[in-house]
Amino acid sequence: MPKGVYDRSRMKHRVARKPNAALKMYDLSRMPEDVVSNETDERIDRKLRDRFDVLEVITNAALNGDINSLIVSGPAGLGKSYTVEKCLEDWDPQERNHTVIRGYVKATGLFKTLYQYRSKGKVIVFDDSDSLFLDDATLAMLKAVCDSTDRRRVSYLAEFNMVDEDTATIIPRQFQFDGTIVFISNLDFDAIADKGGKLAPHLQAMISRSHYIDLAMKTRRDYLIRMKQVIREGLLEKRGLSKAQEKKVVSFIEDNQDHIREYSLRIAIKLGDLVRRDSRSFEKMARVTCCKGL
Repeated sequence: MPKGVYDRSRMKHRVARKPNAALKMYDLSRMPEDVVSNETDERIDRKLRDRFDVLEVITNAALNGDINSLIVSGPAGLGKSYTVEKCLEDWDPQERNHTVIRGYVKATGLFKTLYQYRSKGKVIVFDDSDSLFLDDATLAMLKAVCDSTDRRRVSYLAEFNMVDEDTATIIPRQFQFDGTIVFISNLDFDAIADKGGKLAPHLQAMISRSHYIDLAMKTRRDYLIRMKQVIREGLLEKRGLSKAQEKKVVSFIEDNQDHIREYSLRIAIKLGDLVRRDSRSFEKMARVTCCKGL
């Protein structure tokens, strides 16, 4: 390999850095606070349905190239990734025009991915890759490629050259990006921006450049109502559960909401697996495996 060419295959795997402690309070994947709300269950149900309807519409607009970037903020395990991925599956079932990246992303890896998906009609989805927003280099690149203007040029002036393994060519240190980016995040961007601090202006800049959807799930009631929505829409029925078994799962969640380990669709699926396995001893198994403090 020529001198000065960056060979990714020789790089050692880098362990993801711990998330910034200052962001933990804004991480929507954490257990929700039991906040008192004057909203009725019916109003919360409608609010959440409206938000997810909008998410589907705006995601399809992004996939069709009508918008440059989209940020989706909401708690983990309650359907935001599923909604985006369903739109992706319908739009590009062969996965020729998009990629989904999860986890830690370095600046060099981001630059390379941007180059590979730089053409109009290409889509990059970053799912739970919040490390992107904690690094000055990655933030600078994201601001460039998420801008609302037609001229979205991104640069990375390193002392080495990077190679695109697909074409075996050296990636230019500056190029035009015409693709689309979707961010799926557990962070509450609005709360961080409103609080102020070092990261606030950067996230404000990202919100300014992107379409931003806050799925408005902040409290335990929001989480529970969203879980019941998805269950009613067939989450457990698709796994072979009867309506009676489905009702058992919902009742268990409501009766043990102070003790279940997490408020997510994953816990509903676990409970569904247990009730399908043995309906008579379901509650005993559920208390042992899906609850704490009992």
